[in-house]
Amino acid sequence: MKNKILSLFTLLIAFNLSAQDFTTNKEGSEYKFKKIAQMESTPVLSQGWTGTCWSFSALSFFESELERMGKDGHNLAEMYIVYHAYLGKAEKYVRTDGNTNFDEGGAFHDIPWVIKRYGIVPSEAFQGLNYGSERHNHAELSEVLKGTIGGVLKASKGLSTNDALSSSWHKAIRGVLDAYLGEVPENLEEFKFKVDGKEYNPVSYRDELGLNMDDYISLTSFSNHPYYQTCQLAIADNWAWGNSYNVPLADLWKAATYALKEGYSFAWGADVSEDYFSFRSGLAIVPKDRATIKVSGRNNSNFSDAGAEKKANCFMEPVEEEKITQEMRQAAYDNKQTTDDHGMHAVGLYKDQNGKEYLLIKNSWGKRNECDGFFFTSQAYFDYKTINIYLHKDGLSKELKGKLGID
Repeated sequence: MKNKILSLFTLLIAFNLSAQDFTTNKEGSEYKFKKIAQMESTPVLSQGWTGTCWSFSALSFFESELERMGKDGHNLAEMYIVYHAYLGKAEKYVRTDGNTNFDEGGAFHDIPWVIKRYGIVPSEAFQGLNYGSERHNHAELSEVLKGTIGGVLKASKGLSTNDALSSSWHKAIRGVLDAYLGEVPENLEEFKFKVDGKEYNPVSYRDELGLNMDDYISLTSFSNHPYYQTCQLAIADNWAWGNSYNVPLADLWKAATYALKEGYSFAWGADVSEDYFSFRSGLAIVPKDRATIKVSGRNNSNFSDAGAEKKANCFMEPVEEEKITQEMRQAAYDNKQTTDDHGMHAVGLYKDQNGKEYLLIKNSWGKRNECDGFFFTSQAYFDYKTINIYLHKDGLSKELKGKLGID
């Protein structure tokens, strides 16, 4: 295989878990934060110029899960997940005659979909940088893949009654992925690597880690589905058609804060396109008065460059926020004001000097702010802009488990 191996220095950094305490969001800010709970997390990484936040955030979450289980020092390969998710997306895309998503985006459900079928590997065994760059950039890869699958789809629509697609198109997709991300043998027993002197393949390494993908669930809150039942999120990146438990909005925030207080972090999917989301200022809030927010520059398509610069008094001192209702949240989802933009990792719970609670969020845009790649999000922002959260079922309260029928 043509995988690059991380240097010892890089590995030491990657395995140095962080549990930094934060007291404010940026220099000169009057926000004063006090920690309520915080989980260990592996260092902040950069997804580069890719739309793979879903893989970075979910694997960061699973790395913290391994730490919670007493298995520290693991750094999992984001691009191994991306490789195999593309295989699944390609299959679904052809089966649905091009009516599902085939692009860089994904969802938290992709991770169990891949790990159950193809296992997982450590990052040093598969970095996914087979195109002469030290920074992830999937612009070309995405276009080549779409061109390839587009040709397959065109051929399928031109088939006569007695014709059939060949099996070669699967190899064509694999060939593109091999060229850009690195070679992965179809027989996974041939993909061998060592961890602490012991040889593994992706399946045996998955089994060694002991992560049971059936223990993890998604929660959401939308009134167009019955509460306390499962539903499918109607978002393009949910190509795997994964289910979420639908709960009232108050229960979603309670579930998030309960989990963190009990030592369980979670992956967080949300809209980050609003002017009142400022990664550079380390803050996501919903100020009642937004007139002072001044925006310069713009977000790139994957929001991976830290986003546009936003300046306002609300990022420097606590202000009154909107009171978010279930109806407001639903309306923003229905009219496309709230969209499925970004996956992140919630690792802590803090409160400000006025007693308001905030989640501490680990991002995947590198250390591009004064919080070293983390930021705070208020309950108002969470209530308004959350798509879903993904966590271990034991991070739920006994009461919520009972309502959802979860053992």
